[in-house]
Amino acid sequence: MDKQRLRQQIRTQLKAITPQQRIDMSHKACKNLVDTPEFRNANTIMAFLSMPHEIETAPFILYAWQHNKTIAVPKISWQQRHMIAVVINSLETGIATEAGGLKNPVTGIPVPIEDIELVVTPGLAFDNKGNRLGRGGSYYDRFFSNEKLHATKCAFAFAEQMVNEVPIVESDRPVDMIVTEKEVTYFNNS
Repeated sequence: MDKQRLRQQIRTQLKAITPQQRIDMSHKACKNLVDTPEFRNANTIMAFLSMPHEIETAPFILYAWQHNKTIAVPKISWQQRHMIAVVINSLETGIATEAGGLKNPVTGIPVPIEDIELVVTPGLAFDNKGNRLGRGGSYYDRFFSNEKLHATKCAFAFAEQMVNEVPIVESDRPVDMIVTEKEVTYFNNS
């Protein structure tokens, strides 16, 4: 299956999840994430701000703040087609909702990429080799290609986003682990 067809299939599956199922599965996945040594040992975590129909990241972000961790999120530059990590201290202020429901911080102090210890990344589909299918902009692939980034790359998704095989090209970058509401899986990609 090609990337576009797989994206459409997964989007349809995500839209079929009820709001209550999304809440319940997200809470289970957040618990699985905060129980990992990668999360517990990280002082600076880059997370994503959930879009409609995506797994919800707010519970683990709030938990991280309660445990004195620094949370950074992607700030997208559409003109330059790249993203930087900026520190946020609120899920409600200083964030603009853009096309398609993407939440983009308006302000925020940039975090040096080498300071990030864990990157919690979104995606539409993942396979058992750690390959990820994003939304098509390659923002995370370019971010993951930065040689200064030494963080663990962790996919965060619903179990039903796992597929047999994600079609990949040379510029695609895999993740090191995936956390779902059902399990934590590690890949040997580092």
